[in-house]
Amino acid sequence: QVQLVESGGGLVQPGGSLRLSCAASGSIFSINAMGWYRQAPGKQRELVATITSGGSTNYADSVKGRFTISRDNAKNTVYLQMNSLKPEDTADYYCKMVVVRTTTSGPRVSWGQGTQVTVSS
Repeated sequence: QVQLVESGGGLVQPGGSLRLSCAASGSIFSINAMGWYRQAPGKQRELVATITSGGSTNYADSVKGRFTISRDNAKNTVYLQMNSLKPEDTADYYCKMVVVRTTTSGPRVSWGQGTQVTVSS
């Protein structure tokens, strides 16, 4: 089993910053892509940012220039630095990792439980 635990969400004023973390634990041989997704009330879950094992990143247009995704492979952790936050960034944020558990198993997708981010004055 692989568990993903997110932290760092909360309430912040518009223009503020938050840093989300997501740490994986359990049976892990390697982790391929990591990413962050979000889901606002009444809306579908959407991609925020992804990062490959080689460090290549991809961002939703709505967060480019404001959010930065990074990873620490030694800690099996992915981060999302969120700056210049807007009310429309309010959502539950979920991390996703493509995990290889053993040398003979294929990659599997694991999701975190979500952390709430509220941007409001």
